[in-house]
Amino acid sequence: MISPERLSAWRIFPRLLITMYGIAFWRTTEWFMQLPDPTNAQSAFVSVIVGAGAAWFGLYVGGTKHAKIITKVENKE
Repeated sequence: MISPERLSAWRIFPRLLITMYGIAFWRTTEWFMQLPDPTNAQSAFVSVIVGAGAAWFGLYVGGTKHAKIITKVENKE
């Protein structure tokens, strides 16, 4: 059985999301390059996709693993 700590260490969900974004980015780029005469709205759409990806990638790369801190509480009576 896989523990939650191990799943967190593997960072499966962030990696899955960045992979899905990569696929969406690739498909959007292919679509945009095939347009014969792109409009301003279509250009803005692609800019939003690229900007969101830059933000997401920055969060993904800049993220740190959270360490579990265990403290002891002494009972003084």
